[in-house]
Amino acid sequence: MKSLKLLLTIIITGTLLSSCSAIYHDSFEDNYNNQVSLENIVSEYDVWYVDYHRTSGNGDIPYVSKAFTLSFLNGTLYANNNIVDIGRTGNGLGIDVGTYNTYNGLLETNHDIDGANDFEVTIISNNEIRLYNYRQNVNYYLIGYQVNQFDYDKLFYENIEYFLQEYVAWEKVTTTGGIPNTFDYENYLAFTPENITTFYSSQDSFGTQVDYINWDYVGGYEIYDVTGYEDLKILTLNYDEGDIEEFELSVINDGRIELYNVDTKTTYEFSGRGFVQYLKGGKSKIEAKNIVRNDGRKRTKVERKTKIRRNLK
Repeated sequence: MKSLKLLLTIIITGTLLSSCSAIYHDSFEDNYNNQVSLENIVSEYDVWYVDYHRTSGNGDIPYVSKAFTLSFLNGTLYANNNIVDIGRTGNGLGIDVGTYNTYNGLLETNHDIDGANDFEVTIISNNEIRLYNYRQNVNYYLIGYQVNQFDYDKLFYENIEYFLQEYVAWEKVTTTGGIPNTFDYENYLAFTPENITTFYSSQDSFGTQVDYINWDYVGGYEIYDVTGYEDLKILTLNYDEGDIEEFELSVINDGRIELYNVDTKTTYEFSGRGFVQYLKGGKSKIEAKNIVRNDGRKRTKVERKTKIRRNLK
């Protein structure tokens, strides 16, 4: 009997130690321990990056789908719904969007707009957790960072379509080198949340107020990953008239991008005009005329195609 007990102890211990995750359930016996442990887990990191492209399930929690990061601090729920200013808004935590508690072994959140939602929390690794909401049958994957160690490149390039949407217009500020071409005369670009595919272009003169830009061209755009590069994308503009322009797209900072025309070898820099801030339940700026935008922007899973870089500058 002693040998059997010892064998069972070894098997159970080995199983527990080899497990790569831990789920915190509501139970009477360990309610207090769950409360302490779960609070320590969700508050261990300043911000949790919502890796939305790994989301699974068929439901949706709106405030999570809108957020790029979530933070849990002393019962207050914070979110960064914008990429622009993400390191500065709320000292990096974002805006106050509600409350949370871990009293019952579940992560219970109460969003100011979306109301109450509970999550089971599963530890995936030292800085990764999974949030599961059983009512919506949806899993969200979060990666933890301290604010001074946050991976901004990952944020910008994984979500670059959303970054481009955060300004009403992008104004051309410099043109360098290359062969003269028709794109030299296009001074403004706009990217809207219409299926993450619609862009507008204008030849209006520099300094035009964004609300009065006359959008001369419209078309569809697509962004590609680049084989071997984490900090570079390829942008194609497909004009309704049939023309196609292809650029290497780089992020300079949260207010400026660089487009390199791979055919003409011209480098353009564009600066964001008219920042659109997405708050708890909508946005805070009225956009330029004749551009359609969604009031409650949500992220969707982006599955990009991949291209090989054609030119090495």
